[in-house]
Amino acid sequence: MTETHPKFAVVGHPNKGKSSIVSTLAFDDSVQISDTPGTTTKKRSFPLTVDGRVLYELFDTPGFQRARSVLAWLQKHEVTADKRPDVVQAFINEHRDNERFNDEIELLEPVMAGAGIIYVVDGSKPYGEEYEAEMEILRWTGQPSMALINLIDETDYVDEWRRALGQYFTMVRLFNPMKATFPQHLSLLQSIAQLKEEWIEPVNESIELFKAFHEQMFEQTAESITQLLYRSLSYVERLPIKGEDATEEEKALVLERYKARLRGYEELEQKRVEKVWHHENLEKAQQALLFDGMDLFSKESASLFGLSRKELLITGTTGGAMTGAGIDLLLGGSTLFLGSAIGAVVGGAGVFFGFNELSDLKVLGQKLGKKYLEAGPMKNVNFPYILLNRALFHAAKIASRSHALRNKVLLEMGRDFTRKWMDDDVRKSLEKYHTLFRSGDEVKPEMVKAYTETIKMILQRLID
Repeated sequence: MTETHPKFAVVGHPNKGKSSIVSTLAFDDSVQISDTPGTTTKKRSFPLTVDGRVLYELFDTPGFQRARSVLAWLQKHEVTADKRPDVVQAFINEHRDNERFNDEIELLEPVMAGAGIIYVVDGSKPYGEEYEAEMEILRWTGQPSMALINLIDETDYVDEWRRALGQYFTMVRLFNPMKATFPQHLSLLQSIAQLKEEWIEPVNESIELFKAFHEQMFEQTAESITQLLYRSLSYVERLPIKGEDATEEEKALVLERYKARLRGYEELEQKRVEKVWHHENLEKAQQALLFDGMDLFSKESASLFGLSRKELLITGTTGGAMTGAGIDLLLGGSTLFLGSAIGAVVGGAGVFFGFNELSDLKVLGQKLGKKYLEAGPMKNVNFPYILLNRALFHAAKIASRSHALRNKVLLEMGRDFTRKWMDDDVRKSLEKYHTLFRSGDEVKPEMVKAYTETIKMILQRLID
């Protein structure tokens, strides 16, 4: 780890949101967060690393426990202001093995080693005299410092906190780690850069790298969604069969395997996106993300994530459409692939009624050789939009989620979500690629890249 990157110790009273702020700023959901005071007992380093380079390093520290006793010890030493940091270091050296002052030693050590101070308070609680000993100790260290006011509850005592904090810290900012946006994150880093002249260049450099890092996350997410759509629409499931024709059991088996593979692709894509946005511990906090219990192939999923009847009709007419029809899902049935055949309905009418038909079933093989039953590639015009909408909604939810949150992710999409990103022009553009993906033909890299850029544009519109 390079020693030139900026370092900051996040300090304060117990249970004021220090660990939440570290988790948010470090993009790290492994930080231990609890409502129980005193959860953090040892300082811990959380560097934000991009491509092997540390942009900055945060120290999560225990809260002050005996600030008045520490300050009393310091004030016994009558020294000039320039000697006060030496007195703080002397306190650390003398009491390092004293368990009574363990928390104070843990939080002061990174500060005296050169870390800047980020002092955290809860602006939803009244200001009290007991905080003044903490702030005075920090002033004795001589390190650059700023205060963050975190509103944990609904009540607001920000004005009185500002008046008090302004007497001890060169900069006071409001910052809610549970709701912080990317621009707010950048703004905070820009403020930190002004605390010390030597920090301006390295922090500004970190900000530029952080912007590139954020853009890279969008690109990787768009690439992951593109891979999901391409693999799902082009996938073919093959099943060896025993006779000349497939039995009903064989048909059911190949279709179930086909659906299982597509479900697996979606689950894998979700995990990739969670990793891209540094939310790898979500699985430990809640069950698999099933969009409020809706399976990828359910009637509810098609209704919520798919195209409307009008959009299906237009898409089928302009996109070539499929023939034949399974009408169960459109008309309220509960089965898949088993809709009653209504003849060779073609064009727009075919896609309108074919809301449920996903793929043709084909028996392949030579007369005397082994025969196979194939399902795929995807024929249903609606399915790509169901899959894409689910992927976009999941990505937007994950990308916007604070790393300080530890509650269960709720994937409950409103019916207006699609209108936020799709209009007729976007739908027509997407359908051109979807038709190509399910054609079975080789897709040129430039076409995949163009689709990825479209998805990235949609993601940025949804998230930013």
